[in-house]
Amino acid sequence: MKAVLPALARPILEPKLPVGVDVAWFTDHETALAEVVDADIAWVDMQQPHWTGKAVSAGSRLKWVSTIYAGLDHFPLAQLKAQGTILTNGVGINAIAVAEYAVMGVLVAAKRFDEVVRLADKHEWTIAAPGQTELSETRALIIGMGAIGRLIGDRLTAFGVEVTGVTRSGRGGTLTPDQWRGGLGDYDWVILAAPSTSQTKALLGRDELSAMKSSAWLINIARGDMVDQDALIDALNKRRIAGAFLDVVTPEPLPPEHPLWSTPNAIHTMHLSGRSQTKMFQRATALFVKNLAAFMSGQPMTNVVDLDAGY
Repeated sequence: MKAVLPALARPILEPKLPVGVDVAWFTDHETALAEVVDADIAWVDMQQPHWTGKAVSAGSRLKWVSTIYAGLDHFPLAQLKAQGTILTNGVGINAIAVAEYAVMGVLVAAKRFDEVVRLADKHEWTIAAPGQTELSETRALIIGMGAIGRLIGDRLTAFGVEVTGVTRSGRGGTLTPDQWRGGLGDYDWVILAAPSTSQTKALLGRDELSAMKSSAWLINIARGDMVDQDALIDALNKRRIAGAFLDVVTPEPLPPEHPLWSTPNAIHTMHLSGRSQTKMFQRATALFVKNLAAFMSGQPMTNVVDLDAGY
């Protein structure tokens, strides 16, 4: 059985590989593309997700694809389903780091720490705090109460925030996708943490932004295309909402001339949330080893993607 695996993981993976697995170790995009053609197993993640998607697309014989990515917008899901390929993703690998980043976004917005930093850069001393919002007794709507959303909720609850979640099923007292829009004006923080699917494109558009409190902040740590970015820029320019903390934008990287760079009260952080930690590679490798053992023995695997739902 042939597996295409990252050479970066070789020191950790090689001693743990079972007998019968013939490995092609790759160090670059071209090697991965060439080796995956006749492979049974592939972990071909690269810095650019679309490169990973291309490599996966080239593997017409793949039985199992492993990825550290939670979002699968660059993956050929229809092709994998037609081939009968199992896809396991990286849900949970970055969950703590991303959740912490989202909470940081709420705190930065509440205390306007971005403005504090700008004052310090100019060597200006102020006695008027730029941000005076206390998190206690505020309300947050978290759209997407999966692994990351639940961690965000737990951490905000500790600050005294009343948290309402949105899930596809409405489990655990959460709202369903058809219920949350009517109450948008009740929340101080609207947090996007949902998986990226065809149903989540432009999830927040002009109508939703207009329905939010004028004092509310949007926090997006999901995908940039979940927000109608032109409508968001317009809402921020016209002060219809207080601000937006955006770890994700469209496109990425954001061109230097893009108007979002200079839009008032827009804080964007270059999709760094998942990278703001040091344990991702160890967690990813441990998950791969666990899933490889399950795959080889025909046992249930962890993080198996529903290829119809897209997550």
